[in-house]
Amino acid sequence: MAYFLAKTDPETYSIDDLERDGTTEWDGVRNPTAVNAIKTMKPGDRVVIYHSQGETAVVGLAEVVSPPRPDANDPKSWVADFKYIRHAKKYVTLREIKASHKFDDWLLVRQSRLSTMSAPPEFWTWLKERGVF
Repeated sequence: MAYFLAKTDPETYSIDDLERDGTTEWDGVRNPTAVNAIKTMKPGDRVVIYHSQGETAVVGLAEVVSPPRPDANDPKSWVADFKYIRHAKKYVTLREIKASHKFDDWLLVRQSRLSTMSAPPEFWTWLKERGVF
């Protein structure tokens, strides 16, 4: 199983929306690096959902439930279906992630505007140790 982080503007599509819908097609990703991350997803992979507006923070967890595929509405994009798993027990902000200095080489810290990226397994362990999931 691999781990990813997917950002969303909560005004557009929040973790509450994902919970309500159960599953969703994760679309709207156009940056080539972010598209490449989606292309590597496999069913069963875990996705940390991150709100990118307001208090930027890890807010929930999803699972990839479909193989990635080209976006039928955008030739520069790929999509995958995500299934809601749960809300975070407590939110972890980007400030906290940066302050740990454990992830200084990770794209979230180095290129924080990127919308979708692989996440190091150590990040998942760190979140669990902090009681987030």
